[in-house]
Amino acid sequence: MDTPNTRSYTFGRWLSIAIIAGAVVLGLIVLYRQGYYPRTEDAEVFANFIGIAPQVEGPLIHLNVHDNQFVKKGELLYEIDERPYEYALEKAISEQATLEGQISDERRRIAALVSAVSVSKANISSAEADVASSERAVNRQRAEWTYASNNLHRLEPLLDKQFVTVDQVDRARTSEVAESEALRQSESQLQLARAELNSVLAQHEQAQHAVTTLEPLINQRGAREAAVKNARYDLNNCRVYAPFDARVTNLTISEGAYAHVGQQVFTLIDARVWWAIGNFREGQLKRISPGMRADVYVLSKPNVRFSGVVDSIGFGVTPDPDVIGTLQQGLPDVQRTLNWVHLASRYPVRVRVENPTPELFRVGESAVVTIRGN
Repeated sequence: MDTPNTRSYTFGRWLSIAIIAGAVVLGLIVLYRQGYYPRTEDAEVFANFIGIAPQVEGPLIHLNVHDNQFVKKGELLYEIDERPYEYALEKAISEQATLEGQISDERRRIAALVSAVSVSKANISSAEADVASSERAVNRQRAEWTYASNNLHRLEPLLDKQFVTVDQVDRARTSEVAESEALRQSESQLQLARAELNSVLAQHEQAQHAVTTLEPLINQRGAREAAVKNARYDLNNCRVYAPFDARVTNLTISEGAYAHVGQQVFTLIDARVWWAIGNFREGQLKRISPGMRADVYVLSKPNVRFSGVVDSIGFGVTPDPDVIGTLQQGLPDVQRTLNWVHLASRYPVRVRVENPTPELFRVGESAVVTIRGN
């Protein structure tokens, strides 16, 4: 006979069995989801950032941003006094123009010298022709003098025998004297022509040596052009613009401060791409591969889910010195203690957030990452 106590006992037993079975099923579900959908709360929000440092030095005359301001790509961040760099550019341009003027003047001078060389060549040809003509005249006069001299020597012995008259001998002697004088004049003209030729040759050689080259001046063009480009580059760097959409941070200066080359003024956080870097246990990495979908939650607003994609998986972390000891010169320093509890290593998994909200995402913010698979 069923009594109330019996029925209560039976109900309690079945309820206990149901609770235990539900706990077992729930545990299996949790284990399944943990194995196939890895999840970690050891995650942080991350973005690329760069330090903004001037490439020229000088006082800051305009600072157009303030700390934690959001700036668009191409917005003016700050401006350095550009007057010294304007003067440097003007000087470099002036020196370049001076060099071009020197090259033009030298070209005109060389053209004049080349023209003088051409004239001297023509003079050489004329002088050589004069020398050749004088030599022919000397040869002709020598032949005529030789004939006159021979004729005189032939007639003089015949005068004693009265085969010729005195008048014939006088005419022959006068002819020989005239031809001799003409020969001397021809030889003098030949010497003058040769001296003129030597003078023209000397002038030609001097003109050739005077012709110079433009190479020493032209070789300076590269240096002057580089100086102008460098001065213009420095002038352009007096104004610094945002290289991408970013968030200004760590701004601790104001207008009037002196900016030094390479010394950071503030930091820009790249707001174009955000990641959640989650540290997963090494046993979970086999379930994770690049390209998998993921869910990201930030603790500043945990009820909002952000979609993400696994970009990469870390392949190295700093070894634990308690396990492998210290690597140093000589022999490894291995610890002699024995750790009974061995903790699994964690490797960073980079998850790119596809729909980040600029107001919620901050570098170093805590996050939760769940891998959803392919």
